[in-house]
Amino acid sequence: MDDKEKLTVLDKFTAPIWGQEIELQQVEYLAGGTPMLRVRIREKKRFTIFDIDARTAERWGQTMLEWAKKQA
Repeated sequence: MDDKEKLTVLDKFTAPIWGQEIELQQVEYLAGGTPMLRVRIREKKRFTIFDIDARTAERWGQTMLEWAKKQA
């Protein structure tokens, strides 16, 4: 974290099958602007990081929930 943003960890867990470490954070930019959801996925030494807005997070989350319900 640097002095330009405030990070709040929302959840952190490890995916059971392949072992990816997944962390969800709220990012607030101290200069102002829209808070973002940061999705950090660590696979061994590699990181994938997405910063997404609330509308994108809602669509992504809804699609994931619908898929998960069909698998049960």
